[in-house]
Amino acid sequence: MMNIAMNRFLIGMAALLMVTAGHAEDITIRFDGTTAQVKQEVKDSVNVTVEGAHVSINSTYQAHKLTVRLKGQSDDGQLILKTAGKAQVKLDGLNLTSQEGAPLWLKNQKKVEIKAVNGTKNKLTITACNDTANHKAATIWAKGKLLFSGKGTLDVEATGDGCRGIKAKKDITIEELTLNVFTKGNHLGEKPFGMGGFGGGPMGGMPQFNPDDLPEEVKKQFEEKHKEMEEMMKNGEFPMGGFGGPFGGMRPERNDSTRQGGFPGHAEGGFPAFGNHEDGEGSPMGGFGGKHKYIAATKGIASKGKIIINSGDVFVRTITAGAEGIEGKEGVILNGGRVFSWAVDDAINANAAIEFNGANVVAQSTANDAVDANLGGFFMPFGMGNQNQEKEQEPAIIITAGTVYAWSEIGAPEEGLDCDFSPIEISGGNVFSVGAGIGDMPSVPTNSTAKQPTVLLVGIDIFENQPIQLYDSKGKLLDTITVPFSLQRSSSLLSNEHFQMGETYTVKTTHYEKAEEKTYEKTFTLNENFTIVR
Repeated sequence: MMNIAMNRFLIGMAALLMVTAGHAEDITIRFDGTTAQVKQEVKDSVNVTVEGAHVSINSTYQAHKLTVRLKGQSDDGQLILKTAGKAQVKLDGLNLTSQEGAPLWLKNQKKVEIKAVNGTKNKLTITACNDTANHKAATIWAKGKLLFSGKGTLDVEATGDGCRGIKAKKDITIEELTLNVFTKGNHLGEKPFGMGGFGGGPMGGMPQFNPDDLPEEVKKQFEEKHKEMEEMMKNGEFPMGGFGGPFGGMRPERNDSTRQGGFPGHAEGGFPAFGNHEDGEGSPMGGFGGKHKYIAATKGIASKGKIIINSGDVFVRTITAGAEGIEGKEGVILNGGRVFSWAVDDAINANAAIEFNGANVVAQSTANDAVDANLGGFFMPFGMGNQNQEKEQEPAIIITAGTVYAWSEIGAPEEGLDCDFSPIEISGGNVFSVGAGIGDMPSVPTNSTAKQPTVLLVGIDIFENQPIQLYDSKGKLLDTITVPFSLQRSSSLLSNEHFQMGETYTVKTTHYEKAEEKTYEKTFTLNENFTIVR
């Protein structure tokens, strides 16, 4: 009798657990044109409303992760999800388009996992983002953390003006799946930068700046220096020296192959011209009137936290000026997988450090920096210098493993790897950048941060789709790189996992002029951790 009673008790408990799990986790939504069918095991604590193909889920249940499975197709549908606990959204052969606002609008404070079911193809599209006041201006918009997973495929398209691909207020983590993100809408508007954002150049955007707000003493220095520079520029001259005094806070010291102090690109520490054009153009630094900051820029993947990619295939493309590919305000960490980001603006951007720890990355920009880390190592003009200028700068771009190809098509002053005046740290992997920097000098490592030997090739010509080959002293081919555009006088950072101190290496490029083969070679010996070859 005891055994029978125990068995009945266990069966009852198992049934209760199954009901509880279904209570918290089991909702399936099938979109079918203008309608949506919902299958829900238990309705207690989970409220689902349906209007046409627009579905809203509000769950107050906290103890279990709510799981929602999405299937079917609609040209005017949406899921709005708000749960008190964590949630998982399974995409199982979904093709969902929203005519206004995010087709996947996640209001959760806690993490939501978006899982592309193994072997499935899924697509989310947004066609309009006029209602930006409600924070829906993205194909996927999330209030909390996002995790992308699964071994399926997810295509994310933003075709409307002001529409981002993926936007989250907190961290975004990506692993396993194939994720394709494409944005092509225009920006909804623009507003002026008071200081011009330094022309969109290597200094990146600046907060609004009004000289009238300066203290009188600093304002006087401002006016005097501005007049002095204008006069010198008229005469074809530039200020010299390392800019002590009111211009303090320059690039940290490099080894003897570079200048000790001074501004990059000028052997004596010269300073590039300040332009005065209202649009902020006319000089690498932009000028003091008006470079535009876009409102609702059509970025690919954007987070106010970090973006972390652990595995999978991630392809991002934006085609509008000012639209970055991947932007993590608090950092971007690329641990594995394949990552390709192609943008008109920065392909990968952060207001913190950017780390490459094993991913195979191609970052390409047509009009700005390929990789741009704004850690705060830049100088401030007119007596407002960086307060930490006497301290050793932390590296803003960190490369430990993997492949890092960072390519800027436009040339000076835009760079393949840009971290203002913070150093780059390279301790492993294969690196090849294309770009220039001011006066041919891009952001570079120091002797202490080049933990794997690194060379800067100044003035190398890049030819579209023509091989760039790296050989050791015995003629062994170590790497072949093909860049899909041409650029004269690139300043390319090159590092390879096979590099050894004291050894000699050769870079060869081959192209054709009037059917005649032309070969370019640069041979260098790694006598320092960081070497410059001109």
